[in-house]
Amino acid sequence: MIEQEIAQFEKYYDLIRNYLLNYSMQLLGAVVILVIGLWLSKKLADTTRKLMLKHNVDVTLTNFVANVVKVLIVTMFIIIALGKVGISVTPFVAAIGAASLGAGLAVQGMLSNYGAGLALIATRPFVVGDTISVKNVSGQVKSIELGYTILVNEQKVEITVPNKHIIGEVLHNSFNYSHIEGEIGIAYNAPADKAIEIIQSILQSQDYVANDPIPQVGIESFSDSAIVISYRYWTPTTELIENKLNINLAIYAGIKNAHIEIPFPQRVVTIKSDQPTPR
Repeated sequence: MIEQEIAQFEKYYDLIRNYLLNYSMQLLGAVVILVIGLWLSKKLADTTRKLMLKHNVDVTLTNFVANVVKVLIVTMFIIIALGKVGISVTPFVAAIGAASLGAGLAVQGMLSNYGAGLALIATRPFVVGDTISVKNVSGQVKSIELGYTILVNEQKVEITVPNKHIIGEVLHNSFNYSHIEGEIGIAYNAPADKAIEIIQSILQSQDYVANDPIPQVGIESFSDSAIVISYRYWTPTTELIENKLNINLAIYAGIKNAHIEIPFPQRVVTIKSDQPTPR
């Protein structure tokens, strides 16, 4: 047994030694080709990225094209390197084709996400920084990948949306602003026009409230114990909650300082008794 193992080891040793002796220069050339390919792919990808950014091309499309250029260059040099050491790439191409067919059937959902991602990059219905709402999910676009899009909502929570759920759906895009609605109740004997004027002045005085579209203030409804005044405005999505809280506080302080009554809910309670009323 030991003699057989030694003989087998010597056989493989001689095979490897002969291969290295006969193909040492080819192996060295293949390594050099791979190194050059990696260097060239990185240079061409960086050049492509800089050129596209210089012409104000979308950053997502820029990164995608640069990565495609890099992969194509590396693949081409790998094929050249394999041919250099005498390895035929034809069986590999056939195997890759068969594997791709099987993988395509197994990962149809993933491929549909990739196809939708390419459509998003090509049509650009939104870009990074826009605020979108789709399939009952909303948030600011943080990144657009081939398979999914990442949103960040006002609670700073990242939401990953598969791209196939974006393409073909009703999409709301408010760009980098979000719409906020609020309301406050004043007493029926209070001057509603003065309260509206105060709220308008507060909204117009804040830098983080958009002027286009202009803020809207008016009487929303007449409740049981108050006149409800509503206000609507636009503010950057990244500062949504902070700005909303500041506006609410400023409006409350402005109404109080103007001595406009903010009533509390009132309810009339009637007490019935079965005892006879004394005469």
